[in-house]
Amino acid sequence: MDQQAPEELGLIPNGSGAAAILAAGIGSLTLGALSFAGDVWSTATKAFIIWGPSGPLSGESTGAVIVWLVAWLVLSMLWSKRNVNLARVNSISFIMLGAGLLLTFPPFVDLLQGK
Repeated sequence: MDQQAPEELGLIPNGSGAAAILAAGIGSLTLGALSFAGDVWSTATKAFIIWGPSGPLSGESTGAVIVWLVAWLVLSMLWSKRNVNLARVNSISFIMLGAGLLLTFPPFVDLLQGK
């Protein structure tokens, strides 16, 4: 049986949706990594302070949002007319989300630091 392009079959490509899902995973992992860096290194803690009252959280969250938006833009441009394997994208995104969550959890950070 011939493989037809999704447009020929009247299907809408799923690339844009997959891009949004994967970008969310990337943003979550970035927030966890920046949060971990802010907890571990005092230089990073000072560098992340954008607004004094909120401390390093202001820089960590701003950085994560910027990475999320850039990832979403780039992936959406690359995948907008394609069909991608959603099961794989969902799995990767879920792993990134879990890792990002763990990196924002103080007992886990302490465990990684050997405290």
